[in-house]
Amino acid sequence: MQLTAREDIAAPIEEVFAVLSDFPRVEAAAGRRGADLRRLDDRSEPGPGMAWAAEFTLQGARRAVETELVAFEPPQQIRLQSRSGGLQAASAIELQLLAPRLTRLAISIELASKTIGARVLLQTLRLAHHRLAEQLETSVSRLAREIEAGRFRQG
Repeated sequence: MQLTAREDIAAPIEEVFAVLSDFPRVEAAAGRRGADLRRLDDRSEPGPGMAWAAEFTLQGARRAVETELVAFEPPQQIRLQSRSGGLQAASAIELQLLAPRLTRLAISIELASKTIGARVLLQTLRLAHHRLAEQLETSVSRLAREIEAGRFRQG
């Protein structure tokens, strides 16, 4: 199953990439949303090999996910691989320069099952595909407007 969202952001590509790759800010945001998140690596600079373990509640059940950063190419791309039991996700965040102050953000998430239990969960998610796609689009749009408003600028 694949989910995608795309949004044009009135901000330079470097600024958008800086927000998306501010991993301490992303970790803090996950914590505010109820996830227990911890780093599994000891890297001091962002790059492939960064990894996190997260626990959160989804559909009334406690879930555990491990995520690894597998590609980090400023200012165009971030790719992640996640595993939760028999469910795997490949996520891509891609940026495209449209103009000096206009950036296209494209996010895709590809879910795949490796076990019978994960297939059952994935089938449930497929039934909710439209709602999940709308939620992703809404989140990406909200993030784009916050970046445009300068909410994440330093200093």
